[in-house]
Amino acid sequence: MTIQYTTRYAIGREEVKTFTTEQLRAEFLLADLMQEDLINLVYTHYDRYIVGGAIPKNTALDLISIDALKSKYFLERREIGFINVGNTGTITVDGEVFTLENKEALYVGKDAKSVVLASLSINDPARFYINSAPAHAQYPTKKVGMADANILHMGSKETCNERHIHQLIINGIVETCQLQMGITCLQLGSVWNTMPAHQHDRRMETYFYFDLDDTQSVCHFMGEPKETRHIWVQNEQAVVSPPWSIHSGAGTSNYAFVWGMAGENLDYDDMDKYAPPELR
Repeated sequence: MTIQYTTRYAIGREEVKTFTTEQLRAEFLLADLMQEDLINLVYTHYDRYIVGGAIPKNTALDLISIDALKSKYFLERREIGFINVGNTGTITVDGEVFTLENKEALYVGKDAKSVVLASLSINDPARFYINSAPAHAQYPTKKVGMADANILHMGSKETCNERHIHQLIINGIVETCQLQMGITCLQLGSVWNTMPAHQHDRRMETYFYFDLDDTQSVCHFMGEPKETRHIWVQNEQAVVSPPWSIHSGAGTSNYAFVWGMAGENLDYDDMDKYAPPELR
């Protein structure tokens, strides 16, 4: 078996107010996404979003359908995005080969029948981070490199949140139904991401933290702006963020993360912002 999945059901904001640390981690932290020679998926009930990881080390990995989709093939009613956070890899879509270097992305649209993941090196394989959302229309498969991204320079050294946001799979660069993905890179000396914090009630989001030394951690903040909670996150772990929750974090060093989202619209700036003094 080269593919597996688990399910996370939607949790309400009132419920979370009573959660212990372990309950928060069990519901929102995705701790073991990256596993060798396995496509490891989490099917969430937030906008039917799927989050996953894959390390095709010794064998190529075929993205076949899972029982939760009740479909003949994985992308029968879905679209998908891949971002490579490892060494060089390939993704073959219906016979067409796309080579992805580190931090490069590939969007694959609805109705693609065959998707196969592979690495060029067994000793240093590709590490594919995966996001997928339901799709109502078919759009072309497209590779997006870091040079193709729309880059936003946010924050400052003075507020410890100087960061570069690389918009990869986003409206204006790639046609999608609802999926959006990109990479945020914290600059040396900066640790805060997504500050000022925000939430967007019209879509959910996931954060996948990477390029974080094994001796360091990120404290991810979630919850309502006046009722925040936190989850400590390690390298190559992800957090699912419901529409009612903020998503922000501070690390013990600088790091990078992949953000991915889906929901009501494709307006990146559709968010409700909260200044630091407003948070509780």
